Amino acid sequence: MGVSFYDLGIDPALVHTLSRQGISEPFEVQREAIPDGMLGHDICCRAPTGSGKTLAFGIPLISRTEVAKIELPTSLILTPTRELAEQITKVMKPLAEVFELEVLSVYGGIPYSKQRRALSRGVDIIVACPGRLIDLLEHDALSLEHTQTVVIDEADRMADMGFLEPVCKILDQCAKDRQTILFSATLDDEVADLVNKYQNNPVTIEIGPKEVSMESMNHFFWLIKSDMKANITAESIRKCGRSIVFCRTRLGVERVGSELEREGVGVATLHGGMDQRQRNRAMRDFTSGECSALIATDVAARGIDVEGINCVVHYDPAENGKSYKHRSGRTARAGATGTVISLVQHPQKKLCSRIQREAGIKIAFRPPDFKLLPEYDVKYVPGPRRKNESRRGGRNSRGNRPYNKKFNNQRRNNRGRNSRNNRNGGGKPRFKKDSGSRHDRQPRSGRRKTKKSGGGRGGRSGYSRRARN
Repeated sequence: MGVSFYDLGIDPALVHTLSRQGISEPFEVQREAIPDGMLGHDICCRAPTGSGKTLAFGIPLISRTEVAKIELPTSLILTPTRELAEQITKVMKPLAEVFELEVLSVYGGIPYSKQRRALSRGVDIIVACPGRLIDLLEHDALSLEHTQTVVIDEADRMADMGFLEPVCKILDQCAKDRQTILFSATLDDEVADLVNKYQNNPVTIEIGPKEVSMESMNHFFWLIKSDMKANITAESIRKCGRSIVFCRTRLGVERVGSELEREGVGVATLHGGMDQRQRNRAMRDFTSGECSALIATDVAARGIDVEGINCVVHYDPAENGKSYKHRSGRTARAGATGTVISLVQHPQKKLCSRIQREAGIKIAFRPPDFKLLPEYDVKYVPGPRRKNESRRGGRNSRGNRPYNKKFNNQRRNNRGRNSRNNRNGGGKPRFKKDSGSRHDRQPRSGRRKTKKSGGGRGGRSGYSRRARN
């Protein structure tokens, strides 16, 4: 029998809570990191996303967290994205309840007042994105001087997104004798600088390959025309099941989401322009299986850890080989295999060839062939019918009026008829131009001829400066 959570020195109450969640045996990263974390050592761990690292740092952090005073949290977890902060908070709350500890997630998109009220009631553990946390610190909503344990999750993503400087600013405000735990998928130069500056003789742990393994994935680079992309993507999702589709821009995410819904595929969209309620709903629908695919931008999808993703579709090419690996790493986790499909237009072949070289793969460009895709046990989820969508006319799922040639022509003709026959109708009313009173006119330069009076009594001469005088 393997190592159990009891063998790692974890409180029996925590082990019981884990067993009720169906977690009975620790993963490799948990077996390696938890003992040193419980002893208060600094840890520098390289482990891929989806390896179980949330419990690897979460269990020691909860075990060592002391009850905090108001606005003086004692533990802090820093993450690069809102979605990852929510995922960590969801894992931590049931475990924190065992010791009656309060957990609060702090990130942008939520009113400041709501977070300040929670801090004023007392919070022990904060799961935060750097930007919003610094805002709250600058407004004296809390202080980190009592923070004894700090976890930096996805440190390499922090570096990619330009968050290392804010992270350093936050660490400088924490307790000097704190425990610092760092988790990262890669330990490149910027992450190494963070380790050297802020960790004290850290225990180094390395789990899995140094880079995302491309060998556990089936890669396809399909040459297609632009107008075929939505149809090919929809068929790929039907064939593979749960999928993530990556687009380059927010507008692209919305457009592709609409196109796939018209193809009859249930999708959720995720990008930085959405408010937090919309983002939470998208993640909930995707993780619960209420939709087949998540359409997302690179930044929004960073740190997403969802089990059972069979396929990744690069609707728009990745920026470089590193981005290709990060995107593709959403599938083929925990020893499973996955499918990665890149939709390539002919002008993009050169870019995609460079991406292949940087990612360490060599795949031929070929037309789409669904027979080559692996077989998956797929539960197809059709696109939902929107509440405001009627069978005739009305608005479509994205709020745009459907194109109806007869309706539009009739409307245009009526508008023109109203403007001609009914001055007070739906068209813009026409008014006779007011030339003003004759007494308001400016006299012309030079001498003006006077008009002889008519035959009637009391006749006047025509308008002239001399006559008015």
